[in-house]
Amino acid sequence: MKEMTKKALAEAFAGESMAHMKYLIFAEIAEQDGYPNIGRLFKATAYAEFAHARNHAKNLGYIKATEGNLDTGINGELFEVDEMYPAYLSTAVLQKEKGAELAINYALAAEKVHAQFYKQAKEQVQKNEDMKIDEVYVCPICGYTNIGNRLEKCPVCNAPKDKFKNF
Repeated sequence: MKEMTKKALAEAFAGESMAHMKYLIFAEIAEQDGYPNIGRLFKATAYAEFAHARNHAKNLGYIKATEGNLDTGINGELFEVDEMYPAYLSTAVLQKEKGAELAINYALAAEKVHAQFYKQAKEQVQKNEDMKIDEVYVCPICGYTNIGNRLEKCPVCNAPKDKFKNF
C-alpha cells in the first residue's frame, strides 16, 4: 500500500474507532437520561462506525489469526503500562489535574491485568486450546477485570460487586 493511502486509512481507522466509543458512551447517557430510542440510535451508529473501522483495519493488515492478535494485545497493553500511562500520569501530576490523574491510575491498574490475561490466553492458543474460564467481570468505574468469581469490591476503586458487568 502506498504511504499516503496507508496514512489516510490509519487516520480514518483512528477516527472511526473514536466515534464508535463516543457513540457507545452517548448511548449509555441517553438511556440513563430516559431516552432509550436515542440510545438505540447511538448504538446502531456506533456499530456502523465499528464496521468502518474493521474495514480499514483489514486493509491496513491489523487483523491476524488469534495468536497474532494476542501478541498485538500483549504488546499494546505493555506499552500502555510501561510507557504511555506513566508519561501521561507525570503530566497530569505536574499540571495538578486530579481527575485525569485518577482516570490514568485506574487505566494503568487495569491494563496490567489485561496483559496477564492475554499472555495466559496465548499460552492456551499455543496448545491449540481455548481458555477455560467461567465468568469475566469488569468494573465499570475503573475497568479492572477479573476472571472467575465476582469480587466483593473492586481492588482498584472499591466499587461494590453489584456494579461489575458480567461477560
